[in-house]
Amino acid sequence: MAESMQGLKRSHRCTEVSSANIGEKVTVMGWVQKSRNKGGIIFVDLRDRSGILQVIFEESQCGAECFEKAGKLRSEFVAAIEGTVCKRAGAVNENLATGDIEVVASSLRILSEAETPPFPIEENSKTKEEIRLKYRYLDLRRPDLQRNLIMKSKVATIARQFMADEGFLEIETPMLTKSTPEGARDYLVPSRVHPGTFYALPQSPQLFKQLLMCSGYDRYFQIARCFRDEDLRADRQPEFTQMDMELSFVDVDDVIDVNERLLAKLFKEILDLDIQLPIQRMTWQEAMDRFGSDKPDLRFGLELKDVSDVVKDCEFGVFTGALANGGTVRGINAEGQGSMPRKKIDALIEYAKTYGAKGLAYIVINEDGSYKSSFAKFMTEEQMNALVAAMDGKPGDLLLFAADKTKIVWTVLGALRCHLAELMGLVDKNVYRFVWITEFPLLEWSDEENRFTAMHHPFTMPMEEDLQYIDSDPGRVRAKAYDIVLNGNEIGGGSVRIHQDDIQEKMFECLGFTKAEAHERFGFLLDAFKYGVPPHAGLAYGLDRLVMLMAKQDSIRDVIAFPKVKDASCLMTNAPDYVDDKQLAELGIEVTPEAEAEIEAEKSAPADAE
Repeated sequence: MAESMQGLKRSHRCTEVSSANIGEKVTVMGWVQKSRNKGGIIFVDLRDRSGILQVIFEESQCGAECFEKAGKLRSEFVAAIEGTVCKRAGAVNENLATGDIEVVASSLRILSEAETPPFPIEENSKTKEEIRLKYRYLDLRRPDLQRNLIMKSKVATIARQFMADEGFLEIETPMLTKSTPEGARDYLVPSRVHPGTFYALPQSPQLFKQLLMCSGYDRYFQIARCFRDEDLRADRQPEFTQMDMELSFVDVDDVIDVNERLLAKLFKEILDLDIQLPIQRMTWQEAMDRFGSDKPDLRFGLELKDVSDVVKDCEFGVFTGALANGGTVRGINAEGQGSMPRKKIDALIEYAKTYGAKGLAYIVINEDGSYKSSFAKFMTEEQMNALVAAMDGKPGDLLLFAADKTKIVWTVLGALRCHLAELMGLVDKNVYRFVWITEFPLLEWSDEENRFTAMHHPFTMPMEEDLQYIDSDPGRVRAKAYDIVLNGNEIGGGSVRIHQDDIQEKMFECLGFTKAEAHERFGFLLDAFKYGVPPHAGLAYGLDRLVMLMAKQDSIRDVIAFPKVKDASCLMTNAPDYVDDKQLAELGIEVTPEAEAEIEAEKSAPADAE
């Protein structure tokens, strides 16, 4: 039976007890990691969020009743223990922070008993993630997950203090707002008071933080919850946390400066790592040409080479056909991989196809300098030699080529580059390589919508020198936009915002909005701009993703207390779920028979179906 804590007060967390406390009486409380009854002595490892402390029960020290009670302790029982700190009698445990001491118990209260958990509470659990997420409250007891969440809390605390010291004000923005369907899908919330109307949960505080600049608050900061109803990946969740900021009377360099100093402080205080400032900058065009990605991983080479000019006169139709269609031919030199078996090369080709490639061409440079190639018969000896030279090929290298529209080639080789780096063991998780990607295109063409769309959002400022092209060649216009990238992951992004009416109007025109449509979607912001708006700019970090990388985890689920799975459901609470008909009636909502049939079909599908 569970006992009361009455009259007891915890004096220390488990690892707050140290050799400095030897001889002192302490009161510790936590969960039983394991209990070992050796007959005349019982060893208990007590665990709390700080770590593990060894407690020993001897009948001569704690009395017969206490000793008998200690014999009932099992894994995950919650206990309060009083005792005296002593130097450990046995060998020192180097794996524990408290490995040189132990507490000799004088009293015990069992505050709560526990059933046997469905999986062991231990680091680096091998239990399937689906099981761990179903019992997430148990999973969160594991020390590695606790370290991740403690780190996330520290990042938020340090960031808040840094921003306050830099003159930022922490201001909350609304969670219930207006839907602006430009970009990812909104989560909608029906209004009972205004039947037939809906709020949207915010995808970001973007419009409100710009309004705060209009309101004269100068520097805004918020750790904000955001929501996007989009397809999920390992680094995406339907609800996530942004570390968000906006500044007035600034340009690109000002925003980059404050954020470089913020990152330097976070990495120094959390990981004791010195970030070399200033952080390298690279234009979007350079990043795409060299790495096939606007979030390049700079921890390894394997850079892309454009060989279009080298192969333009060859007889290989795959290359010349791509060039005739306005595309490009580019390659990667996988140095030292010439001995890769044909089966593995075929696997690389299949991998490339998943990113839109029709295939990959390749050259193996043998150790004697001769070539083995999938397309050598279409090339003269001089053309092959020129191609190998353009790729800096050496005996023992494997050269891989993609030919298609430039965007497809970038995507294919950008993904293949990272895949090869993993296969070749080039990725070092102990290295942190930052880079700013700047001068993004302002607009990108959408074949689906047959119009230009904003690469970032409709309020991004074009570079002044490119404004001359906005009518004649909109795709040529670069934006005052910038992303901060770490180890191949975009951890934050932002831009200078448009504050001039004529440029904003031209931007909406490029996006295909009439004045009426623009006002219907963003009228409150445009109205605010009529009353004096300062030049302003901002940036937002994906806090979860940043902490994921700092903690060397592969998924943001490991740094979120209660995450969703790939289909945006919660395995622990079974959300989303039905609500009763009365609630729906109050909201004026009816679930159609077709939707009900679809829901039932999903429920009866196998549990592992995606």
